[in-house]
Amino acid sequence: MSPAGVSDDRVVRARAAGADVVRRTPILTSRTISEAAGGRVVLKAENLQRTGSFKLRGALAKLAALGSEGCARGVVCASAGNHAQAVAYAARARGVPCEVFVPAEAPVAKAEATAALGAIVRRAGPSLESCLAAARARAAEGPALVHPYDDPDIVAGQGTLGLELLEGVPELARIVVPVGGGGLAAGVAAAVHASRPEVEILGVRARDAPTIADGIAVKHPGRVTAPLLERHLAELISVGDDEIARAMVLLLERAKLVVEGAGAVGVAALLAGLVAPAAAGTTVAILSGGNVDPGLLAGIIRRSETEAGRRLVLLTRLPDRPGSLARLLALVGETGANLVHVEHVREGVALHVRETAVQLVLETRSSEDAVVVEAAIAAAGYTASRL
Repeated sequence: MSPAGVSDDRVVRARAAGADVVRRTPILTSRTISEAAGGRVVLKAENLQRTGSFKLRGALAKLAALGSEGCARGVVCASAGNHAQAVAYAARARGVPCEVFVPAEAPVAKAEATAALGAIVRRAGPSLESCLAAARARAAEGPALVHPYDDPDIVAGQGTLGLELLEGVPELARIVVPVGGGGLAAGVAAAVHASRPEVEILGVRARDAPTIADGIAVKHPGRVTAPLLERHLAELISVGDDEIARAMVLLLERAKLVVEGAGAVGVAALLAGLVAPAAAGTTVAILSGGNVDPGLLAGIIRRSETEAGRRLVLLTRLPDRPGSLARLLALVGETGANLVHVEHVREGVALHVRETAVQLVLETRSSEDAVVVEAAIAAAGYTASRL
């Protein structure tokens, strides 16, 4: 028996409760990540779960525990997005009315997805804590509260992922799991350690505030999850947004997986050398969700391309005469670079009365090609600065 009533039997019951809805998500090998991290690493692709995250497991477990009588007046929850979608999906699957309170700054894509599942979505305050307060007040009027993490039934539901790891990963030695409120980490750890106490569980949280890992932007674990984390986690590591962004891009480029910031923190820690794979056996990085805002993902990709030299932004000056821009663009074309955007800049730059500044956004094949483009422009007599 684990602390806070998260027993082996409770996890097994939670698995049965969601068996008709929860997907058994794949466990994927990654040579790129394994080589970069220095050991055998596999990915538990929970970003491919229904609703795009592990949260569905806990939501279904909670609704089953409430039963028809407990759900008679509907359910209410508070969430930055993934828990909201999961509760809405589970409620629709079980025919239960659902109301959701989300932070004012919650990603638009997640809020819209929740509403599309039939839930009533209300924005309440700047933080998850303020939304929880609003949800509790609403629950006092009748609906049952479905907490995002601090509930034994929710934790047991998330623990069903741990059962899949026990069954699907030979020589399981280490698990790297995202930590926000701690529901996933606590559930997985409790389920795994019930039969395999030697498996090491490492938690990873977001260091920055605010963070692109909005799904785990929780200040501290709860009364249920805190003792479980204290008992089961070997270590709790923090990673910054720069490391998280690089992990998201690598997962997209090499593994062809769209993973949100919260879901990528384990891979980020491995790639940054903050977590080492097990010396023997297999290390699992749990990709806990894939519901990333498209605008954020696009910005992260552009930033990555710029850092890698595949996206080059140059500012140069030209005589303000007909044909000047055409000659510059012809020169750029000869280097093989692809012109993405060109813009005249006449304000904020010290210019001669007969000069204009031009900003070029170029795509190149590599950082070496970017250097070639800059050299060709300089050789033609232009003074260009990289932005």
